[in-house]
Amino acid sequence: MHTVAVLALPDVIAFDLATPVELFGRARRPDGRPAYRVVVCGAEPMVDAGPVRLAVGAGLDELHRADTIVVPGRNHPEEPTPAPVLDALRAAAKEGTRIASICVGAFTLAETGLLDGLRATTHWLAADALAGRHPAVRVDANALYIDNGAVATSAGAAAGLDLCLHLVHRDHGVAVAADAARIAVAPLHRTGGQAQFIVRNPPRYATATLENVLAWIEENAHLDLTLADLATAAHTSVRTLNRRFHTETGQSPMEWVTGVRVRHAQELLETTDHGVERIARHVGFPSASNFRAHFRRLAGVTPHEYRSTFTGTAAAQQQTGRRNAGA
Repeated sequence: MHTVAVLALPDVIAFDLATPVELFGRARRPDGRPAYRVVVCGAEPMVDAGPVRLAVGAGLDELHRADTIVVPGRNHPEEPTPAPVLDALRAAAKEGTRIASICVGAFTLAETGLLDGLRATTHWLAADALAGRHPAVRVDANALYIDNGAVATSAGAAAGLDLCLHLVHRDHGVAVAADAARIAVAPLHRTGGQAQFIVRNPPRYATATLENVLAWIEENAHLDLTLADLATAAHTSVRTLNRRFHTETGQSPMEWVTGVRVRHAQELLETTDHGVERIARHVGFPSASNFRAHFRRLAGVTPHEYRSTFTGTAAAQQQTGRRNAGA
C-alpha cells in the first residue's frame, strides 16, 4: 500500500498537518479498501502545534519507507530546519520518494535544495520572503499548487487540500479523487489560482518615499488619472516618480493604480450586487471590457467567477433551484 508520511516539525501549523492526515487517511479505492497508509513522523516524540501539543507516531526512519512525504508549514518558517530532517528529506528524494509541501512548508523544502531551479509556490504573503531567502527557486505566487513530478508545493491553507486531491487523482484516478473530494466536501478542482486571494497594492504599503502619493492614489484611483497627475500629486517629475515606483514597489505608477482599482472592485464584488459596468465606472476603468481584461490578468478569474467564490452566489442559486424544484 502507498505510504504517506506527514512530517511533524516543532511549531507545525495544525491545519497543514491535519489536511494530508485526513484527506489521504479517508481516501478509499473503488472496492472500499484504504488507498493509503498514513503515518505522522518527526525528529521529536512531541511537538508544539500552536495552542496544542501533539504526540508524533514515528521517527525520521519512517521517511525512508514512505512513497510520499508531506511537509506542512510552520508558524515561523524563517527558523532553520534541524539538520537531521534536511538530511532525511534529501536521502528520501534521492531514493525516489515523492515530496510535497503545504503552505510555508516550501521553506523547509527550499532549505534542502530540492526546489533549486524549479517553479514553486507558497502562501502569497510569504512568497517574497521565500524568493528572497532562496533565489534559486522560481517562486510563483499565483498558483494554488505546482507539481514538478518528484516535488510538489502548494499555497496556503485550503490549497493544501487542492494539492492532496491532485495527488490522489494522480495515484488512483479521477473516481477515487472525486470520492475523496466528496468526503472532504471540497471541489476536485477550483477555478483560478492563488491570484484571486492576493490583496493588491494595500493602502498601508511600506515604502521609503511614496507614502503620500500612495495615499493620494487610494483616494483618487476612480478618477481618469494620467502619469502627469500622479507626478503632480507627488510633487516630483514624471521621470523621478517612475524611478521611485520601480525601485520601491516593482511596478510602474500606472500599474499601481490598476492594482488599486482591481482591489476596490474586489471589495464591491464581495459586498454589493452592482453589475460589472457600474463597478468598472465606480473604480476608474474606462469600460467594462477594459475592467474585465485587467481583472482577469491580475486576479486570474473573471469578475463573475470571483463574486461566486467570495460570496457563495453560485452555491446559493443552486440550493434555491433545488428547493424550487422540490416544491
